[in-house]
Amino acid sequence: MKRLSNARLFALSILLGLAAVLALFAYGVLTAPPQLNAHLLTADIAVTEQLQLNAVSSVKESGYATIIDLRPDGEAPDQPASADVQTQAHDNQLHFAYVPVPHGDIPAATVDQLATALANSPKPILLYCRSGKRAARTWSLVEASRQGGMDAAAILAAVKASGQSADDLTASIERRIAARGQPAGQTQ
Repeated sequence: MKRLSNARLFALSILLGLAAVLALFAYGVLTAPPQLNAHLLTADIAVTEQLQLNAVSSVKESGYATIIDLRPDGEAPDQPASADVQTQAHDNQLHFAYVPVPHGDIPAATVDQLATALANSPKPILLYCRSGKRAARTWSLVEASRQGGMDAAAILAAVKASGQSADDLTASIERRIAARGQPAGQTQ
């Protein structure tokens, strides 16, 4: 058997060390929870796209106290069920609410359900749906209805800053703002 020279032994140890470092890095990348891509709507409410089950711990690590799922179950085969997200949320000591928002027009009852969930949930709150669009748009209608809520320009700017748009809801937002403080059923 031929002996390795010191130079070859040194080169081999460098290569093995480098391979070990790369393997550990790859393991860390592959096993780490995905980074949370949340966008603030207010100081205590943010929006993101579909959460996967392995990302729920990132929500907790990012400082959120509540997750609100606005995506109806069964929209896509790779989408985790709300009950599974709820289980992961509770395992991570997070509050969870499920307020499914259908595609298309946002029902008034859904806006009311989200308003209740926001009012009764510990903050900060993370809202999600498939892309974040329905979540941000539904929040815009809740905020427009809320006593002391933002004005229309601020609501639309917050949605835009989150990477979404609610420009087509401007008339609805303005009607809801005008109706703040009026008895139920009475609008201007």
